[in-house]
Amino acid sequence: MLHYLEEELEKLKEKIIKMGSLVEEQIDFSFKALFDGDLELAQTVIDRDDEVDKFDIRIDKHCQRIFALTQPVAFDLRLIMSSLMINSDLERMGDISVNIAERVGVLQDRTELLNKMRVNEMTSKVRKIVKMSIDCFVNGDAELAKRVINFDEEIDKLDRTIFGLLTEEMKFNNSLIVPCCHILALVRNIERLSDHSTNIAEDVIFLIDAKMVKHSKDPDNLKPKD
Repeated sequence: MLHYLEEELEKLKEKIIKMGSLVEEQIDFSFKALFDGDLELAQTVIDRDDEVDKFDIRIDKHCQRIFALTQPVAFDLRLIMSSLMINSDLERMGDISVNIAERVGVLQDRTELLNKMRVNEMTSKVRKIVKMSIDCFVNGDAELAKRVINFDEEIDKLDRTIFGLLTEEMKFNNSLIVPCCHILALVRNIERLSDHSTNIAEDVIFLIDAKMVKHSKDPDNLKPKD
């Protein structure tokens, strides 16, 4: 039974890694489609969402099977619980990449405005945090997970800055109210990718350190080691 459990947990981890890779690619494609005004690539993101959903169901069923056939404890139990939560966040990130892709059409000719509102800067940071969150799971790296959580604060700060830029732009240029509203909704989606990355990082800390850090009020609790 122990050998069976080890094999199933390894297969589960492999599926989470594949799901993470697929979702990361979806996000990259949606960002590229946005700044290139590439409607065909945006449609590819939308069409591939079904593949993400199938992976989501497959992972959930795998976790259910392990629970039904074994009695996992300690780290093994935390791995299954973390996998379920991480899988849920990854699936939501896949949905968000579709939301971004669906706005490519209305913002197709607004690359200059996107850059002026610093959306390009935000997508660059979000790409980084998404990759970091997946890497911390792959490598079982709790210290990297803490860096993800701290990095999210930087992205939140930029989100507030962009909100201010957009509101000022709409005040002084009525002709840009509609595209700015689309960008505002777009930025909210991009910021949510960072939030889900943070959730994954928190789950990794739970997995590795058996410590719950969600909604932690102690910043020293999250400070990475030098």
